[in-house]
Amino acid sequence: MRVVFLPKVEDYLVELSEILYQKEYFGFKESAVIYVTKLVQDIKMTLHKRLKKPAPRYFNRYGEGMNYATFRKGKATQWYVFFTTYKEKGEIVYLVRYISNNHVSAQFL
Repeated sequence: MRVVFLPKVEDYLVELSEILYQKEYFGFKESAVIYVTKLVQDIKMTLHKRLKKPAPRYFNRYGEGMNYATFRKGKATQWYVFFTTYKEKGEIVYLVRYISNNHVSAQFL
């Protein structure tokens, strides 16, 4: 099992720590970086174990036939990871196509 992120998702995750720091969700930039790093680690380690649901048609702009899984990272924030799966040389690959949270995307789920 392997988890791969599209380049635009990787770019978003790099920017996310800066966004979280600038919007004062974290008082220190290092804390925001740690938060994002832990989110990525959690996705890589547990995505295959998570309950997956079919992604609503609204999210087809990021890829068709996707599923999504949820990752709770605090009392107020839940992350949604949208992905497709395929096999490569007998290994299941999870291709992460989009990441959002309940503050942005909950109304579409």
